[in-house]
Amino acid sequence: MTLPEQPKRLVVVGSGAIGSEFAYFYNSIGTEVTLVEFLPNIVPLEDEEVSKQLERSFKKAGMKVMTSSSVESVEVSGKVCKVNIKTPKGNETVECDVVLSAVGIATNIEGIGLEETGIKFDKGKVLVDDFYRTNVEGYYAIGDIVHGPALAHVASHEGITCVENIAGMHVEPLDYGNIPGCTYTNPEIASVGMTEKAAKEAGLEIKVGKFPFTASGKASAAGAKDGFIKVIFDAKYGEWLGAHMIGENVTEMIAEVVVARKLETTGHEIIKSVHPHPTMSEAVMEAVAAAYGEVIHM
Repeated sequence: MTLPEQPKRLVVVGSGAIGSEFAYFYNSIGTEVTLVEFLPNIVPLEDEEVSKQLERSFKKAGMKVMTSSSVESVEVSGKVCKVNIKTPKGNETVECDVVLSAVGIATNIEGIGLEETGIKFDKGKVLVDDFYRTNVEGYYAIGDIVHGPALAHVASHEGITCVENIAGMHVEPLDYGNIPGCTYTNPEIASVGMTEKAAKEAGLEIKVGKFPFTASGKASAAGAKDGFIKVIFDAKYGEWLGAHMIGENVTEMIAEVVVARKLETTGHEIIKSVHPHPTMSEAVMEAVAAAYGEVIHM
């Protein structure tokens, strides 16, 4: 297989996980990258503080980031693309070799015979119950074509839940409110649960804790001080509402929060659980301690 020539200049349209990952990858191998996002923040589904940190890191790496901006047209002349971008300061034209559209994904369920089976679907998604049964006996659906986030680890659990239910085992429906999301940029992003903004919009009284990697001995020794751990708790009941991480190796650290939320672990149980030092992962405990006014290492 012949790989395409590396573009010298690339415009990425859309800064979700896919767009940001491609932007990071090409920037890291020397391509001049412009990242265009229609909304005010890149990775717009993430907590706003995480989005702003990633934008700073991208800019420090030499990437051009354009938020609150939209691609109005692309003119192709020979091997050059002229991208007309509407920005808050007016229109701007960026020349590049390749334009990569990463503004979303769509299911691929048309023209494969679903209509003939009588299976119901809505807005591109197959309709299923909690155990992935369609409305037609003997037909099941999981993964990107059903409700829920289009992630490999979600599809895997959906498949296991579906088959175990078929086998007559006692299974619980998947909790879609406790699904971790990971973005493999540099720095990495990992999150689960509610953002601070979502919690406030829901009218919840919250406790927020944040621990920067600049205060982490392991992060300093590794030269990976960009980023932080942020946690959100319900102030009244102590429920762990969400966690948002940006930094080196945080995709390996989010599972602690997923398990803790599954077990309804309290903040003080996390604080009193001894975390190894020096590690990046102890920043989770430190962030929880910060939420409860007990942090002593920053």
